[in-house]
Formats: sequence, structure tokens, C-alpha cells
Amino acid sequence: MADKVTLAFVGCGGIAGAHREGLKKLWEAGLRDFEVIATCDIDRKRAERMADQIAEFQGRRPTAYQQVEDMLETERALQAVDICSVHRNHHTLAIPCFEGGKHVTIEKPLALTLKAGRLMLAAAERAGTVFQVAENYRRDPAHRAIHWAVRQGDIGEIRMIFWLDVGERLWYWTWREHRMEAGGGWVLDGGVHFADLFRYHVGEVDTVAARTHAFHPYRYGKPETLEDPIPVDVEDTVMATLTFDNGAMGQWTSVSAAPGTRFSQRVLYGELGSIDFSDGLKTRSGREETIPQMVERFRKAIGDDGWEQLFPRGVTDTIATELWEFIQAVQGKAQVEITGVEGYKDEAICMALYESSWLNGSTVAVADVEAGALANYQRDLDEALGL
Repeated sequence: MADKVTLAFVGCGGIAGAHREGLKKLWEAGLRDFEVIATCDIDRKRAERMADQIAEFQGRRPTAYQQVEDMLETERALQAVDICSVHRNHHTLAIPCFEGGKHVTIEKPLALTLKAGRLMLAAAERAGTVFQVAENYRRDPAHRAIHWAVRQGDIGEIRMIFWLDVGERLWYWTWREHRMEAGGGWVLDGGVHFADLFRYHVGEVDTVAARTHAFHPYRYGKPETLEDPIPVDVEDTVMATLTFDNGAMGQWTSVSAAPGTRFSQRVLYGELGSIDFSDGLKTRSGREETIPQMVERFRKAIGDDGWEQLFPRGVTDTIATELWEFIQAVQGKAQVEITGVEGYKDEAICMALYESSWLNGSTVAVADVEAGALANYQRDLDEALGL
């Protein structure tokens, strides 16, 4: 097809595999308005392997590159890039792509720091191209249904949210354990997804008060026996209180240094009842509904056309639908839901936790962090980036 979007993968390890599988699911569903024509990774073997794997489902093998500059110079027909690199490199990869007039979708978080993120936003604005940040959690049918149920008034005015994850992880997770590569620990890496869900379900976050701590100075190559210790320098414990613009309150606890008893509780409360993100709806009046029942009710309410718009050809894989939206946006048929600006706002909440902890738990305004007026935690990261 003449209107196929030409894509490149930039960064071919880890999460890039999920992006490849997302494209494969689209292909298998007959959604084929794209062609991956290039793969790029500093490890040439990874780029070559990714090219082989993509060729298995789309037929044509992409050309593998080791440097993004070489790819941009050579692939004149390239329209869009999917960046799946370590956080530290996000801005140095995305900005040349924007300067080359390319559309960009990039894995979360937006950047290592908000200052780097602002440079990316400015480059995207100058280019006038599509900029999507990969915040896919809200695309799950369950979260679409929860969002709809809240807006329907099923639990009344939102009062509070609890997002509590407590346990222990001792195994070593490569570059994610190092602050200069990742920007922070899980509360940034995975937590930016949760911040996006807070905004999606509850509303904009106004203030944050948080404390972070690193109880484990090591992770282990052999966690079962605590052998092969590897030094790490990201936090493993965060406890935070959030206030929202609409008056709601939240508690966010993320701990991976708690041996023994583990628990996870994620519940949204309103004036009439609650929605447990695992168990479903319960109200004061005795009404109960499981998550699958909520999804089915939501599906009936929006009809076949509405469901097809969210889950084309029945595809519910969140990365697949995210990439399909990006492809359609490049074609001018849709707009992306999580733009660079939205991804920046998500990351600002996470950075507000770190900035609050840096100030010994003082309450900070997320707006100040967004504006760059408060960046103590990020200062040495910015200096390391040369910003």
C-alpha cells in the first residue's frame, strides 16, 4: 500500500521485544498500514536479531544499523521511529529524529530528567511531527471500563486512591539499578505508568509529600543465596501522600525491600463505594461487580463502533493498540492520546516524589516541578547529561 507508514526501531533490547510483538499482533489482525524498514542499536547483533524477527511476520527484512545518525542519513523514506532505549539516551536519540522531520513514539518515562524532557518537547514542536509517549496501561480494557464507570458516577465523587505495593526483590535488573542510567528506581521506571493512571482515573495531582530510602545497597546475581553482590544506587522504598486538584487524596507506597509478607492493594474510593483494580466495584448499597463484568457493561454501553475504535479488530494488547494509534496519527487519521506534553506531566509527578524527599519530606507543588523551578534531585543528573 502506498500509504504504509515506514518505521524504525531505535533500541532493540528489552521492551523493544514487546513492541515488536505488538506490531506482529496488528499484522496478524490484518492491520498492516506499516512497514519496519530499519532497526538500530549500539549492539549491532541486537539490531540484526530484531531485523530477523520482524522479517518473520512482515516478509521484508529491515536494514540494521548501529548509529541513529547513519540510519537517518541513509533511510530517506523513513517517516517514524519507535525509541526503546535506556532512559539516559531518550533525548539524545529523539531530538535528532525530530530534527530530521520524523514522527516519534518513545518508551516511558519521557526522559532522564524533566529538563531533558523540555528539550524534547521543544524539538517536537519545532518539527511539527507526531510525538507519543508509551503510557499503555490505561489502554487495558479494565482501565477503560474503570475510567468509564467513574465518569458514570458509579462510586460518586472521588475521595481517595490507595496504590500500595510491598515486597522484596533481590535480583539484579541491569541498568535499571543505576540512577545515572535510569533516573531513579521503580517509582519512576514503572511508577510513571501509575502516575498516568492517577491522572486518568482521579485527576491532576496538586501536591506531593514523600520520603524515599535505599535499604539494599546491593542486588545479586544469585539472589537465592545472596551471592554475586552488585552495587546499586536507586531507591527501593517510597512512601508518599498526594493531593489532587479536585480535593481527592492519595497514598502511594512502593517497596521492594520488605522480606516476608508481601501485599498489593490498589483501590479507588468515592462517596458511594469503591473500585478495587483487581476485584471490581463495591458500593455502600450492596452493589457488586467484578472487573470482567464491568468490562462487559462498558462494552455494551459504547457499542460495537466504540469498542472497535479502542480495540481494532479485537486487538486488546495495550502496546499493539498504542502503536496502531501512533501509525494512524502519522497518517493523519487520529491523534495520539499520550502526547509528549502528557508524558511530561506524568513524569513530573514521579519527580515531585524525589524532589519532596530531597527536601526531607516537605510538601511540594507538582506545578513547581513541572516548571523546572524545583529540581534539586535532578541537578546532578542534568550535569551528567551536560544540560
